[in-house]
Amino acid sequence: MDLVNHLPDRLLFAVPKKGRLYEKCCELLKGSDIQFRRSSRLDIALCTNLPIALIFLPAADIPIFVGEGNCDLGITGLDQIQEADMYDQITDLLDLQFGKCKLQLQVPADGPYTKPEQLVGKKIVSSFTKLAGDFFKDLEGKDTLSTHLRYVGGSVEASCALGVADGIVDLVESGETMRAAGLKAITTLLETSAHLICAKEPKFPDIVNVVKQRIEGILAAQRYVLCNYNTPRSLLSEVLKITPGRRSATVSALEKKEFEVEEWVAVSAMVEKAETGNIMDALKKIGASDILVFDIGNCRV
Repeated sequence: MDLVNHLPDRLLFAVPKKGRLYEKCCELLKGSDIQFRRSSRLDIALCTNLPIALIFLPAADIPIFVGEGNCDLGITGLDQIQEADMYDQITDLLDLQFGKCKLQLQVPADGPYTKPEQLVGKKIVSSFTKLAGDFFKDLEGKDTLSTHLRYVGGSVEASCALGVADGIVDLVESGETMRAAGLKAITTLLETSAHLICAKEPKFPDIVNVVKQRIEGILAAQRYVLCNYNTPRSLLSEVLKITPGRRSATVSALEKKEFEVEEWVAVSAMVEKAETGNIMDALKKIGASDILVFDIGNCRV
């Protein structure tokens, strides 16, 4: 990490060094044309096409280094930002829409507990002691907790089976690990995903803006496709209700053929990828033709 002290002209960008967010972060950076090469022995990688140094850190530490340190940018989970109590000291730029999971209160599936209130005064184990503590303080309605919270950094789901806890507060993605440990969720404290965060006063605001724009483009390309079709001008107002575009649709006049009575136009619009089939069917039904859909590799929005 001594190399950090010799990078005065580079933006420091903190990203998770391992875990559930690491691979997705690397894919996002590659798609955003942030080119780097990371040695397996180093937690710092210099970008070759932008004045950026990537700093690979535990996801839980990233909010602190962005909020109080020299990192201008970071990617970490919303759960980690709130657990570190750094939300007021960073700027939340983007929800990156990956790494989605829930922070849930879990108890033995065959046990007596079915409501959070039943665990007041009991033993709770979590790696999210602040969020768990805030939850039980609200539940108890007082500042001093009667519920016993204990921090465990790993294998939290084993705590009940090993007799350490009556319940746990832990992240649930698919629920497979929870069920394998014989647990069930009885309430959700927080729904979380990966977020792009920024220092309140970044040292390199122009580069921050470039990175944000690139990532916004990748997210839009993943969410939308480009739909092109032809339609009589008389139907334009109706088809634009189906394909209004992300901001608006592009409409171009088509050359009128001799045998055609009505004027036609070409329409191009970004539409939700998940709704592509329904949109094409609706356009065809209303009278549009030559309906084509193209994937978007990258864009700026």
